[in-house]
Amino acid sequence: METRELICINCPLGCGLTVTLEQKKVIKVEGNTCPKGKEYAEKEVTAPVRMLTSSVRVNGGVMPVVSVKTASAIPKEKIKECAEALKSIEVKAPIAIGEAVVKDLCHTGVDLVATRNVQAG
Repeated sequence: METRELICINCPLGCGLTVTLEQKKVIKVEGNTCPKGKEYAEKEVTAPVRMLTSSVRVNGGVMPVVSVKTASAIPKEKIKECAEALKSIEVKAPIAIGEAVVKDLCHTGVDLVATRNVQAG
């Protein structure tokens, strides 16, 4: 048996969680004060995901870069690959907030979207 200690990030309480695993399967979660804590712990130890926020270069805009984020969380093991891919991305102005800058970022099934407007310059 293996145990992992986590801090739940679903709400401001920050419950200390203890997850017990057997053969990489969650068999018990302790310390959560709500069902969301249990769900978070199970997902975090079996298939962790993260949001990626960054910026990409803009061609012909009033600003040289635009802030971007993934439209939803992506597998944690893909973060480095996706961040590396952003270095070669350049978008053409104008760009609207919420616009997909890259579809299916690194084959995650998740789009990279602009988080602000950039007018053409």
